[in-house]
Amino acid sequence: MKRLTLKALLAAAAVLVAGPALAQTKLKWAHVYETSEPYHTESVWAAEEIKKRTNGKFEIQVFPASSLGKETDINQGMTLGTVDMIISGPSFAARSYPRIGIAYYPFIFRDGDHLLAYSKSDVFKEMIEGYRQKTGIQILAYTYYGARHTTSQRDFKECAGMKGLKIRVPDVPAYTATPKACGANPTPIAFAEVYLALQNGTVDAQENPLTTIEAKKFYEVQKHIMLTGHIVDGLTTQVAPHVWTKLSDAEKKVFTDVALEAAARASAKIKAREKELVDVFKSKGLGVHEVDRESFRQAVLKSSPPESMGFDRKDYDRIIAIK
Repeated sequence: MKRLTLKALLAAAAVLVAGPALAQTKLKWAHVYETSEPYHTESVWAAEEIKKRTNGKFEIQVFPASSLGKETDINQGMTLGTVDMIISGPSFAARSYPRIGIAYYPFIFRDGDHLLAYSKSDVFKEMIEGYRQKTGIQILAYTYYGARHTTSQRDFKECAGMKGLKIRVPDVPAYTATPKACGANPTPIAFAEVYLALQNGTVDAQENPLTTIEAKKFYEVQKHIMLTGHIVDGLTTQVAPHVWTKLSDAEKKVFTDVALEAAARASAKIKAREKELVDVFKSKGLGVHEVDRESFRQAVLKSSPPESMGFDRKDYDRIIAIK
């Protein structure tokens, strides 16, 4: 009897020791950004913070720089179960829930602060709910990515000044809408070939956030930057359905709170860097110009209204009205 009791005690002790290890849940968090970028550094912070606030239950490994696949791959991985969390642009979510794609409509956001106010709005909460009902994926937070501005060999101050300009843009309706409305010639060129195309004059201009203009050294082959801010871009933090549905209410709150804190931290860093870059580019001899954004906005609304891209005018009006 004593021997059996000892065995039972040893077995019970083994269960107690193994308990926390067995209970630990390992998750994969994927994105396509470099390790130096705030999207990665804040994701790493968030992973540690979630672990801390759940007493070590969740061990989250962050996979940067497309190490688990391109953006299309990791979005698909959320429903296939190969990825547990991602940071990704809403354009991919819009493939299965088109309503959320309105965030790419030109000039819908005044600036980064407007985008972040939208991320806390009732209209965005409705979109989160609609997307979750359609896919099971839960969007936790929105991070500011940057405002897309125009670089060119010649400067202009209003929409009419773009007439005849050969400009490289991604071959997507939301990106071609502004140059088309202003009489420019949008030219799709692979992103990797943009520098050479600007250098040899295949195109006169391109558009991207200031941080991308810096990273890709487009300032070396362009003379002017126009602060058009025609598309204000953001990234969403998402949790896969096979993870979200298994979390307790308390755990869901931890994931949401931490994701929102990480997004706020990354957004602040991006906004600060954009402000610095205006002076950096001026110091390199580039002209950096404010423009009449309203002239561009009105031209886009006239030539490519939200309805023409499949969006709801009510959504547009509600987002424009956000303060």
